[in-house]
Amino acid sequence: MHERGRGPAAPLLSSVPPGDDDLPAGRRLPAPVVVCALACVLAVLVAAGLSLGTPFVAPHRLPAVFGDPASLEYVVLWELRVPRLLIALLGGAAVGTAGLLLQESLRNPLAVPELIGVSSGAALAVAACVVWALPVPYSLHPLVGLGGAAIGGLLTLAAARGGRGAQGVLLIGVAVSTAIQALLFAIMATADRLQYDMLFRYLVGSLSGVLWEQVTQALPWFALSLPLVLLCVPALGLLRLGDEAAAALGSRVAGARLGVLAVAALLVGCVTGPCGPIAWVGFVAPLLARRLRPHGEAKVWLPLTAALGAAVTAAADLAARLALAPVETPLGAWTALVGVLAGAMLLRGRAT
Repeated sequence: MHERGRGPAAPLLSSVPPGDDDLPAGRRLPAPVVVCALACVLAVLVAAGLSLGTPFVAPHRLPAVFGDPASLEYVVLWELRVPRLLIALLGGAAVGTAGLLLQESLRNPLAVPELIGVSSGAALAVAACVVWALPVPYSLHPLVGLGGAAIGGLLTLAAARGGRGAQGVLLIGVAVSTAIQALLFAIMATADRLQYDMLFRYLVGSLSGVLWEQVTQALPWFALSLPLVLLCVPALGLLRLGDEAAAALGSRVAGARLGVLAVAALLVGCVTGPCGPIAWVGFVAPLLARRLRPHGEAKVWLPLTAALGAAVTAAADLAARLALAPVETPLGAWTALVGVLAGAMLLRGRAT
């Protein structure tokens, strides 16, 4: 928690999370306005995701198209655009939530899901299947990615048992993620041109080719994650006070932090399985949530972060599909661009 006497020039890399006094009272938006604005943005993005593309379907015709299963437009919408949009919304919400869990539990606004070994673990598992020609059907690659994500997260959790304090756990996560990426680069170096092209979009992050099969594989994991996230809320409130204060209140700090990291790993694994790593969403969505509700806490920021993560990912996927049409660009490139620009602006605002 922030001290009232702390000035605006506090160090950016401080282990204390963004506080409650970052915005003046005149810039704070009422909660109903924030909720309505986010709902409108998500509604526009959903309509755009279903309507835009080839063929174009006007928004007012969407109900009629969904009521005509025999039409070509129905097949395009139901079989291609709906599952893709659903994974974009759920995946963005999951990655954004994972980012908030990490930032709050490690008390560092720069903690991101890419630093816990989950994204790189999923990429390594899929790369090994493709390059080494393992007898795994392409349709099962999302499950392979989910398994690799789980292994990467478990490695981080096991190594983090020796970490002292929040910053020690974060540094251990960086080390594990870097080691997994080194193995990934070694495998990629042995790939031929066809294998490299096949892996490129997955490793950057892409929703191209996502169908209902991938959705049905991922939905149970998203459903499992929701109650676990809710169980993390009390622990986040204690960890945000600092290790000594949380321990004085009777909290088992190390166990609580490892539990939160496990849930964050599961959330990121749900996404990296079907579509690969989605970078930076877990960084910028929590920052935006804190800017919108600077006097909030974890239970207030969680739904905002999930909605903002979903919006950023859906908007980035629209850009990936349409910006250079008919060529589709990787989703991860757009989320990285949006995340870097928005994050730089937000962090610059905190430093001034």
